[in-house]
Amino acid sequence: MQKVIVTGGAGFIGSNLVDELIRRGIEVTIIDNFSSGHRKNINPKAILYEIDLSEISVKALTKILEGHDIVFHTAARARVQPSIKDPIGFNKQNVDATLNLLVAAKDANIKRVVYSASSSAYGNTNIFPTPETHPVNPLSPYGLQKLIGEQYCKVFSEVYGLDTVSLRYFNVYGKNINFEGAYKLVLAYFIEQTKAGQPLTITNTGEQRRDFTWVNDVVEANILAATHPDKLNGEVFNIGNGSNMSINEVANLFGGEKQYGKQVIEPFETLADNTKAKQVLGWSPKGNLVQWLKEYIKENL
Repeated sequence: MQKVIVTGGAGFIGSNLVDELIRRGIEVTIIDNFSSGHRKNINPKAILYEIDLSEISVKALTKILEGHDIVFHTAARARVQPSIKDPIGFNKQNVDATLNLLVAAKDANIKRVVYSASSSAYGNTNIFPTPETHPVNPLSPYGLQKLIGEQYCKVFSEVYGLDTVSLRYFNVYGKNINFEGAYKLVLAYFIEQTKAGQPLTITNTGEQRRDFTWVNDVVEANILAATHPDKLNGEVFNIGNGSNMSINEVANLFGGEKQYGKQVIEPFETLADNTKAKQVLGWSPKGNLVQWLKEYIKENL
């Protein structure tokens, strides 16, 4: 792996991935339309194309991709609730853009596409921790769109011979955490509200539980998936910490007043069975949300 493309390289997950790849001496080209990413996140050693993947022609995109080994597709228009309000706009950015990229990757003879999938594909599950074999049942347009992306990856491996792999992330946190747009977590809301001296707003009962996963672990999973010596042929891997916390428990780490009331559609619990990623990719999560959050609060709040 010498030359790679990172779509969404100005975003939360993508920028962390770019920084680590460059640290390892790999040449990185970023594709981003800055719909949710930030220019301040761009590593100055990376090549940048300011492009909307859903708008560019396959021919033009293929030309950009040619000569690269791996494509990391982290670009997405994310978050469950906004996708419910704007399913068409989200579909364009999440499905059309992914299909454009896969066709271009095939035509450019890319060795492997590593696709950023989402645990939201599961919806409400009844097996915890949840394995990749659990039936999928997305509860939002976003969850469905990320699942369609996975399925497209699988089809492109089987039909066109483009090697792909999909990583289902569980609630990612860490450096460059987003305070708006894609991947904005409850942590970001709580940080903003704490800074402003406001009550922490909690949806539903707050007893819903989430598997929070450190972005450094997600980056490592991407690199392991990209460099795996065998064909992965559209395989799906859970990338989650393997432990979870309730939203109320997270709020207690911040302290202060809590405010309930808003009812939203969301899974009650997420908890990854990460056995497959450990066994096949050799991946092992190291993040600890409580420790990270205590340090963040001490330094920033």
